[in-house]
Amino acid sequence: MKEQWQLVIGLEIHVQLNTKSKLFSSAPNHFGDEPNTNIGIVCTGQPGALPILNREAVKKAVQFGCAVNAEIALHSRFDRKSYFYPDSPRNFQITQFDEPILKGGSVTAEVEGVTQHFAIHHAHLEDDSGMLKHFSTFAGIDYNRAGAPLLEIVSEPCMHSPKEASAYAEAVRALMHYIDASDCNMEEGSLRIDVNISVRPKAESTLRPKIEIKNLNSFHNMELAIASESLRQIRLYESSPQEDPKKVLPSGTYRFDLDKKETVLMRQKEEAEDYRYFPEPDLPPIVLRKEDIEAIKAALPELPHERFCRYIKELHLPVEAATLLTQERAFADYFEAALKVCNQPKAVCNWITVEFVGRFKESGISLLSSGIAASHIGTLVKLIESGTITGKIAKAVADEMVQHPAKDPTLIVQENPDFQPLQDASIEPLVDIVLAANAESIADFKEGKGRAFDYLVGQVMKQCKGKASPAAVNQLLKSKLDKK
Repeated sequence: MKEQWQLVIGLEIHVQLNTKSKLFSSAPNHFGDEPNTNIGIVCTGQPGALPILNREAVKKAVQFGCAVNAEIALHSRFDRKSYFYPDSPRNFQITQFDEPILKGGSVTAEVEGVTQHFAIHHAHLEDDSGMLKHFSTFAGIDYNRAGAPLLEIVSEPCMHSPKEASAYAEAVRALMHYIDASDCNMEEGSLRIDVNISVRPKAESTLRPKIEIKNLNSFHNMELAIASESLRQIRLYESSPQEDPKKVLPSGTYRFDLDKKETVLMRQKEEAEDYRYFPEPDLPPIVLRKEDIEAIKAALPELPHERFCRYIKELHLPVEAATLLTQERAFADYFEAALKVCNQPKAVCNWITVEFVGRFKESGISLLSSGIAASHIGTLVKLIESGTITGKIAKAVADEMVQHPAKDPTLIVQENPDFQPLQDASIEPLVDIVLAANAESIADFKEGKGRAFDYLVGQVMKQCKGKASPAAVNQLLKSKLDKK
């Protein structure tokens, strides 16, 4: 039975750092250009070419280390990892094996409403490989990505469900956004995840053989892959309960077939000896000073979980809304820019995350790239709060803002007579019509039935097609009912 087994997950997250040049050369580090144009003698492995370390990549690694409270090594060095594959022009990768730049640390994430802390084993710098592109009758290699700076973040095997793994990975992605270390675009490959999975009986404390699933390109697909692979392992163990687990499930490297919803063996798992690691002879060690690390730490922005907690405790936002806003720094900054115009957090949050995000959902355009200024959303909410327009009119104004992103909502209201709220003098005849037609509701109100009053308000709003101020309608109704 599945309930008798515990799932054990560790993630290796490869984050491409957003430096202008590559890790060991001056070639541009940029996605989307023509194949084999962002290359140089180092990243194509030309004989005699020597690497020179990118200082900015080291700084971004240290920023991440400070953000997760890792131990930042004052002395770290690079190693050569030998493997022969067409996308590796040197036939080796420059990485950090024995002395990584970061050790330990933890990432805080919300998992289905519960705050959890996930331990990091280490993180190291390395350069990326090129990219194989397969066509109908041949394959080509694009070396534009070869040599791009990567920070590989290796967790402890501390996750026990697909949701936990996804929450941890999303939290790492958010941290990278907040410290401006990477765009973490999974479609472009600037964030790639390898998942290590094993299962064991809940009574066991030792780890069983693990399976690695390579290059998962979305959090949803990662959850599917984990669920599928864990069930496969459980079935294998239950079919051979007396066999040695190492014989039942040999370690291997797999890929996830999304169509079949199952993992497919790529190759048997390599061991460290297979890569013939040895110290990189062409690069000196990375030597850092404590005062430089402290300066980087002091300059960190408010981090995503800190901002999440502030939104919950100080702004009293719902957990779901605070989670959505804080996943991306630019989105949270947009929200706070709107708050500067109208300090009504819940209303502003609702208009941003529900009304406007919803309006752009089908178009494929994000609110942040729409051209609508955050201050304009703040202004729209301010118009509602001040009673200048009703909520119903505001929805129509929002539609106009989507069509004319640069236009101030105040101007939109001024230019359209349909967006002008009714004055009290225009509302009063409508109130009289509703009262004349609803004697029963008036009687119910007199008997203390609150719903009767709400019903009368709704009837007046229907008569005026939502253009009356609810506050004005309430006041007029109460006044006239008191006189009856």
